[in-house]
Amino acid sequence: MAKQHFKRSLLATLVTSSTLVLVGCGDGYDPAPVDDVVITNPAPTGLISFAPNGQLAADITWTDYGVPYVNAENLESLGYGVGYAFARDNICILADQVIKFNSQRSMYLGPDRVPGSGDSDNIVNDFGFLALGIRDNAEQGFDQLSEHSQALITGYAAGYNRYLADTGVDHIDPQCAGQPWVQPITPIDLVTYAQGVALLPGAANFTGPLFLAVPPSETSGATNKATGEGLALSPIAAQHATIPDTNPTESGSNGWAIGKDLSATGQGMLIANPHFPHTGNQRFWQFGVEIPGELKVVGGSLSGMPGIVNIGFNENVAWTHTFSTASRFTLHRLTLDPDVPQGTSYVLDGESVPMTKKYHEIQVATGPDSFMTLQRSSYHSEFGPIIVVPNTLTWGNDPFTGGQVAYALHDANLPNFELFDHWLGMNRADSIDSYKQTFVDYTGTVFNNAMAVDKDGNAFFTDGSSVPNIVPEALAAWSQNPLYQGLTQQAGLFIFPGDERLYLPQGTVPFAQAPQLERTDFVQNSNDSFWLTNPAAPISGVSPLWGPVGNEQSFRSRMGQKMLAQGGSVDGKFTREDLMDRLINNRAWLSEAVLADLVEHCQARGTTPVMSATGTSVDISTGCQALAQFDGRMNLDSVGAMMFREFATEFRRQPQWQVAYDPAQPVTTPHTLAQNAIVLQQLATAQERIENAGLAVDAPLGAVQFVERSLPNGQPSGQKLPWGGANNVEGGFNVFRSNMSNDGTALPRHTYPLLPGSDLSAAAGGYHITYGSSWMFAMEFTDEGPVANGLLSYSQASDSRSYHYLDQTLLYSAEPQLRTLHFQQEDIAAAAVEQLSLTGESVR
Repeated sequence: MAKQHFKRSLLATLVTSSTLVLVGCGDGYDPAPVDDVVITNPAPTGLISFAPNGQLAADITWTDYGVPYVNAENLESLGYGVGYAFARDNICILADQVIKFNSQRSMYLGPDRVPGSGDSDNIVNDFGFLALGIRDNAEQGFDQLSEHSQALITGYAAGYNRYLADTGVDHIDPQCAGQPWVQPITPIDLVTYAQGVALLPGAANFTGPLFLAVPPSETSGATNKATGEGLALSPIAAQHATIPDTNPTESGSNGWAIGKDLSATGQGMLIANPHFPHTGNQRFWQFGVEIPGELKVVGGSLSGMPGIVNIGFNENVAWTHTFSTASRFTLHRLTLDPDVPQGTSYVLDGESVPMTKKYHEIQVATGPDSFMTLQRSSYHSEFGPIIVVPNTLTWGNDPFTGGQVAYALHDANLPNFELFDHWLGMNRADSIDSYKQTFVDYTGTVFNNAMAVDKDGNAFFTDGSSVPNIVPEALAAWSQNPLYQGLTQQAGLFIFPGDERLYLPQGTVPFAQAPQLERTDFVQNSNDSFWLTNPAAPISGVSPLWGPVGNEQSFRSRMGQKMLAQGGSVDGKFTREDLMDRLINNRAWLSEAVLADLVEHCQARGTTPVMSATGTSVDISTGCQALAQFDGRMNLDSVGAMMFREFATEFRRQPQWQVAYDPAQPVTTPHTLAQNAIVLQQLATAQERIENAGLAVDAPLGAVQFVERSLPNGQPSGQKLPWGGANNVEGGFNVFRSNMSNDGTALPRHTYPLLPGSDLSAAAGGYHITYGSSWMFAMEFTDEGPVANGLLSYSQASDSRSYHYLDQTLLYSAEPQLRTLHFQQEDIAAAAVEQLSLTGESVR
């Protein structure tokens, strides 16, 4: 009890006390009208960064579904209100990420991600982020941030801390209540976290290879400082023996910006449809912000975004993002100096250059009240830190040429201090021209394509990724080098020479050289490259690091391109209702392309058995009957949808088309199912898998596809909510799937084992949805302002005690649908259920 009291008292001293007035308190309470909230400060004449005289003040109005709208007079106060509201819904997620990127998981949670497993994952990640130097960068770079960014971050940290102090660590979300790692955060913590997020599609996936990077003569990954005992590399090497997946959570998205030529009203329209994990560190959170006369935005952002909307709209511009095909990092193959036997010098432009050695320490919990200190060093070249992937990216003997080499990792987002200013610029844009200018001024969207449209119906696309700027001369030489072309192809990552400064990236590729397109009909992206943003105006002539040109389109891209080509309901032009339908109609491109031929083919087979891929004789007539009933959509009541998905899973591995892909006809080829024996075997394999899982092949999708939350202790809740929606394998647009891998947090979470090569789980009794359409909306500009319908599919709060833990999830489960989004003040007032006037003193 004494320790708990001390902890809460400490929190109270770290957050300045202030007046808190509860105007309404949720369901069952009649709140005071929003107009009763009086803002005493006069309207600003320009965007003010810090609170005058250090007096923070933010008014928060929560509407239906727990969406907060924060009104303030300056950016610091705006961040204060947003930080408070976010912490109330999702404090455990951000608290976990702070210790993750501060390299403190081992200190609080012990050495292993799975306790007792011996995976040493916390140690590996802690040292990896130290080697990347993101905390050091944050400390050294904070003063480089603009005043606007500093104000938002400082206010957000104060708001988060205010919620923690008011609530008490023992009374927050049960997932992390009472945990010693839930502590007040600082602005430096937030910048560190933001740097970690910027590295998610790049260097953050290389913590294992960074840990394995020890000189050839060494065999220990880290050393116990007290005893000198070494941590063996071999078990860790076994877990990191392959090239890292740079998109481990399969982040994807769809985005459409509809211009005036295709809009039924002649004004801009937008579909935003990010496909992100439903748990963990990449959850979106919806909110609105306003500084009267200066800033008014509604949308959604990832955790920890300090008062800025990542995907949303203001009075003049709407924007969305999709995960880009660009490479945010490059690998460089160093030639080691043979005169330095330790392997810690490399040859650059004919001269020997010693690697820089950096020393790191972490604390590792070995029991409830015991710790050990581990120490190790990381090595760095002019190209970046040294990495090792056993037998592939080696330090020492090269398995491909026999030479002595090492590999360095260059990430263009290491560091990136432009994130906050870039998105703030988007939030303030009043036209496509001013939106485009943000990409001239900043490179802060890190790994995203960007699509935007203004109220006048001008649509714009660019890949806003931070791409290493390899000069044209170096790119030309690299493209003609058989060794590096072979290495790149084998690794699936861009590998460049590291023996000439010619190949040193010169910052990031400037906006003028990035893929971009402005149209008045549409721009779109569904995670294929920039190339066919609009098939009428293909983009080419950019650095190969942006992604492929001439590539076959994914089934999901084909679905989006088909729906755009089919047009809308008013003389071929789209209404907002059309966009809502396209977003959640659960069409599946592959079913539209092959279903009729597939049913014809399997019916012709009758009851004659077919050999599956496992060598089992299968009578496919049962599965064929299910497919004959399939309506081609992945809706709750769609019979045969599971059978078709499992067929599509097999078909994707070995597509069978009569007409092959033709780059000259990229949106119409390949096409027409080849009615052959391979297709029948794919059907047999699909049916066998379903039946072996104990499921009926003709079960409607809603009986086998579900969302089930975890209890705070990580056990399954037992409440399985039926879920409509498609998957990438069948060419769905509204995509959902099972993602049973690490969700980026250490928070407890239940998973079900998946059957080999499928998202189907026998243990779960179907498809356990944990990923897919998240913060989605369809909107249009009107003469009265922006009008939108949308949904946050997994709801606002990860705190299971919240009214808003499942409300939007239940809405979608009942029937895939969107709800009204509020933008105008009178609509916010009409939907208000709770209000808070939050004041305090700045702690900067």
